[in-house]
Amino acid sequence: MSTVTNLTVPKSFPPFNLARLLRTVFQPKAGERVAILIDLDDPHDVKDFGFLKNPSLTIQKNAYEVFYQGLRNSTLKELNLTGGDFFAYKITGGSNLDLPDLAVTPEGKEVSLEKDVYPNYKLILCVSTYSATAPLTAFAKQYGFRGATLHGLNETILSSGLAVDYDEVSRNAEKLRLGMTKADWVEIDFSCNGEKHTLRLDLAKQEAQKSHGLCRGGPDVANLPAGEIYYVPTGASGKFPLKYEDGTIGLMTVENGRIIAVELIRGNKQTIEEHRSKIATDPATGELGELGFGTQLLPVSGRDIQDEKILGTLHVATGRSDHLGGHLTPDKFANSKNATHDDILFAPHKTPEIQVPQVRIHRNGTTEILIENFRPAPYMAKLLS
Repeated sequence: MSTVTNLTVPKSFPPFNLARLLRTVFQPKAGERVAILIDLDDPHDVKDFGFLKNPSLTIQKNAYEVFYQGLRNSTLKELNLTGGDFFAYKITGGSNLDLPDLAVTPEGKEVSLEKDVYPNYKLILCVSTYSATAPLTAFAKQYGFRGATLHGLNETILSSGLAVDYDEVSRNAEKLRLGMTKADWVEIDFSCNGEKHTLRLDLAKQEAQKSHGLCRGGPDVANLPAGEIYYVPTGASGKFPLKYEDGTIGLMTVENGRIIAVELIRGNKQTIEEHRSKIATDPATGELGELGFGTQLLPVSGRDIQDEKILGTLHVATGRSDHLGGHLTPDKFANSKNATHDDILFAPHKTPEIQVPQVRIHRNGTTEILIENFRPAPYMAKLLS
């Protein structure tokens, strides 16, 4: 079956507009108070915005220049909001690890996130190095705020993934969700180093969920850029290749929803041994806690937060899943520092050594092809029409 080739990334996007983004995502009410969070190695470096002297802190600089100054200069007034206050916390060192409670203001004052920030702001924007979606989602439900996590923010994301119309993103995500919900399973075929492998993820006819960028109701946190369909697998089996940050590629063996064995395909043996030891001593780190599919036509940004939202890409994730409706909470890990949610993105630019010839979904007694070679197959493309 041939793939669809007429779904292309737009040549241009509307200019980024902070007021439009916040209005579309939140539909904020007059008088709602806004806060911005960033992460720093030493949160005291936020005093007098001293961190701006460090040229490597581009994410935090964007938080200051685009969001903080944008709110203060015009957006607060335009949307009739209040606050626009800025706080820094100590960098967690891992994706979706619990946040420290201590935060520091630009005046150098130490405050408590749980006592001084979460209960006193209705909208919280977290522009950070590592994703804070899981912990902030839990705090949002506890304290009643809405928020957005924008980790890894760069210029490409600002000019594309955050410049799109999120009403349209939501509509398209819903079209895909309706055609992918209540599935029995998804199978992913991989080809790497001349070997073929298949990973099967059991979904138990669950409702597919969507990350669509709209956060207009009760307490919740949007992950921006948004645009994906996702599930929390009820089980998984088979094998899949994984590319580590240092370029090493390993082969994961999965049984009963968890990685149980790791083999070296190529690269650094020590990387494999460290992963093998981690899942042996803390088995929850190997649990497959998410299966996701991108829904948007976006340019590659070099940051997974946007690139996993690109139509034709897919990702699985290991670890923490409570923020997605799963059962794996931080207390179920042997070591709290391991309680991360780590996305494993498969995309041509990210994993050129790993091919994905086909992805299949079984629902309503029929098996359909979703993706072939990182392109939406006709079934998936038709859902968007």
